[in-house]
Amino acid sequence: MASFTSTPKFLSIFGALIVCLSPYITPSLADSFDKEVDFIWGPENSKMDDTGTQLSLSLNTISGSAFQSKDAYLFGRIDMQIKLVQGNSAGTVSTYYIASPGGPNHDEVDFEFLGNISGEPYILHTNLFAHGTGDREQQFYLWFDPTADFHNYTFLWNPRHIAFLVDDIPIRDFKNHEDKGLFFPDSQPMNVYCSIWDGDGWATRGGLVKTNWTQSPFTVHYQNFNPQACVSQKGSLVCYLPEGSDYYTWFGQMLAETDLEKMKWVRENYMVYDYCTDVKRFPKGVPPECLLG
Repeated sequence: MASFTSTPKFLSIFGALIVCLSPYITPSLADSFDKEVDFIWGPENSKMDDTGTQLSLSLNTISGSAFQSKDAYLFGRIDMQIKLVQGNSAGTVSTYYIASPGGPNHDEVDFEFLGNISGEPYILHTNLFAHGTGDREQQFYLWFDPTADFHNYTFLWNPRHIAFLVDDIPIRDFKNHEDKGLFFPDSQPMNVYCSIWDGDGWATRGGLVKTNWTQSPFTVHYQNFNPQACVSQKGSLVCYLPEGSDYYTWFGQMLAETDLEKMKWVRENYMVYDYCTDVKRFPKGVPPECLLG
């Protein structure tokens, strides 16, 4: 990890105490998987290239596979480039998400890629849990073929909001409304997780299309893992930032007007599902954050 010299500085944002101190800042360049992640299941279905910068996870009839970051983060911009399973990927779920340790009050922010039969588009399924409360799904088609090449997927997470970006285009923005009594993921450090697994009970057309195991193994590729983030030390809520650095602009960054225009374009043309408009699911009224923007 990079090291900087700085004087501690204390900030208060939405009531959270943030200590600006530098020794635990992650480096500015993309990290090597061999130094930054651990395989947590299906290691026999995981492969890493000689440079440690590209990694693949596979699913077969025996097992899927997954890895997690060695570090847990409290706020940051976290990037990952992903190339999804090619061909008939129906029933498969490839993931990239951040999550705190499991439990009834866990936090989690998800990118989940729902496979489909050859020639049909993937659905990008997003969700967010705050203090154990989820049911905040939004789904999108992508405006490119995510199996042909790598594309960049980003969590921009700071005390003000969490934005989901695809190739630096925001598709979703979840704001912090704790001042109005609502939960927001800002009190639990989260690790990065990636996996591929069999979800044919729900992933493709609600489970109507099953996994075709004659097409296995199904393989998803990851590269250029780049966590520009505050690293938590043993679960600490202290966030470490370098004094006077403008590199970590993500810490106070909100979406600019041009970003909001791009997000509007995505949502008008590629959104598949939005929990905020599902009055059948929420007959007593949609969740309150939907009305706050």
